Amino acid sequence: QETSKEYFFRFDIPGVKKEDVKIEVESSTLTVSGERRAEKEEKDAKRHLTETYYGSFMRSFSLPQIIDQSKVIAEYKDGILKITIPKTAPSNTKTVAIQ
Repeated sequence: QETSKEYFFRFDIPGVKKEDVKIEVESSTLTVSGERRAEKEEKDAKRHLTETYYGSFMRSFSLPQIIDQSKVIAEYKDGILKITIPKTAPSNTKTVAIQ
């Protein structure tokens, strides 16, 4: 989602601990990666069906150059990761006269 002041990302990653998620903002790319770890099996429990997937994940998004990397905010609660990346004002263009 984009507003006039920021970019906003929301990731639904239930069952993943925040320690298992890595967020990187490098140049103009946001990368979110992590791993959902498998549950330990109980020896006496009988499982008939499991619909939870385990393993590594990674998503990358291209961002414009006009972001403020130093003010990126990431929040994680109840399996939802929210990342806010503020925009910065484009640098002023200076016209140089040829002598």
